[in-house]
Amino acid sequence: MPTTDEELCAQLYRDLCDASMRKDATGIAAVLADDYALVHMTGMRQSKRAYIEAVCDGTLNYYSTEHDSIDVRVEPDGEHAAIRGRSRVNAAVFGGGRHTWRLQQDLKAEKRERAWLLVESRASTY
Repeated sequence: MPTTDEELCAQLYRDLCDASMRKDATGIAAVLADDYALVHMTGMRQSKRAYIEAVCDGTLNYYSTEHDSIDVRVEPDGEHAAIRGRSRVNAAVFGGGRHTWRLQQDLKAEKRERAWLLVESRASTY
């Protein structure tokens, strides 16, 4: 069970990946702030609602995730954190074929009402 802020933030990333693979809208929503934005590798921005819809309607399909590293840096204020997840993700997105991507997510998290939430994610490869 995660107890430190670093562990809790790393778990947010794992939970997002797991809920996205399961197409679990409730699980995804639980880890994302209402003002969350995902910036895809193409530069396209998606809101929380748009991301959840794309996962659930099959526009974004995630089949498996193997985490190579999850690095967390909590700011001195204890309210903000940067998370870098590097994972091999088997996915088929935007009508493309199924492929394993070396996906890097640079995420920002904030503690809101005493709970950590993801507020932004920027996707790239590594």
